[in-house]
Amino acid sequence: MTEPVPSLLVLIPAYNEEQRIEPVLRDYAEHFRRHYNGKFRLIVVLNGCRDNTLGVVERVALDFPEVSADNFPAPIGKGGALIEGLRLAPTADLIGYVDADGATPPHAFHELAKLCDGRRADCVVGSRWLRGAVLHQSQTWVRRFTSRCFHLIVESLFWMHIQDTQCPAKVMRREAAQKIHDSLRIADLAFDVNLLYSLKRAGFKVLEIPTEWTDKIGSKVTSSLFRVSLTMFLSVVRLRLIHSPFRPVLRWLRPLDAWIYCTLRAPVPLTSKEVAERKAASAQVATQGPAKPTTPGAGITS
Repeated sequence: MTEPVPSLLVLIPAYNEEQRIEPVLRDYAEHFRRHYNGKFRLIVVLNGCRDNTLGVVERVALDFPEVSADNFPAPIGKGGALIEGLRLAPTADLIGYVDADGATPPHAFHELAKLCDGRRADCVVGSRWLRGAVLHQSQTWVRRFTSRCFHLIVESLFWMHIQDTQCPAKVMRREAAQKIHDSLRIADLAFDVNLLYSLKRAGFKVLEIPTEWTDKIGSKVTSSLFRVSLTMFLSVVRLRLIHSPFRPVLRWLRPLDAWIYCTLRAPVPLTSKEVAERKAASAQVATQGPAKPTTPGAGITS
């Protein structure tokens, strides 16, 4: 007897993306309509957008009901947006995320979902650094250099043996996302390290495969590379301390911790209290479904 095709939820974190998100949403929606036999949804998680990103998403949703928005008016960081989006893990069999710039084409993301659906792994990660990756437009040499430096730091601290923790193309099974959700605390771009390390610690299998990638002009990371890199370094060190005997030190360093992140204009990592509140909210989603949107026009389509 043929097993049913799993439902798929794709999260797209967005910060002021009105100029480039529309073709990405349309490409993804059209591809999965044509090539995916199961139910799928594309949810844009808006992170403090000050432009008309929400209006663009709503316009696309008129043609593709599978597309919707979850709007957070206050900035919560890319990692924060994904943490909030992953609260919806109980509503789909597979859940993943990609960037709003379209660097990962829909057919490449689809390949990740196929491998995760095949139960070869609990999480499948796209990689730009494995042999076989197709890079139509590479990152600048500065971005590549900082990426490899960050990889060395992450590998020395966590020993995960993943070449490209930061590639924003990942798919995981519902059970894995639910299990590790309350251990996700990093709201900046080091979120991916937090996610992957949590999966590894929980005993889930992570598979890294070469992917297809096109670096896009207008990257917000490139324009503030030093500040972003410093924030990510602090976050991975903080994550290492959380999972070490020195964890109590973080409680005393919290005021300094918050000051540093605010100075860097970065989202402050979540506290234990905030994690507990998020866990309670996730339980509500599991029993009652997602809450109704507070912003007109935003929310989750069924």
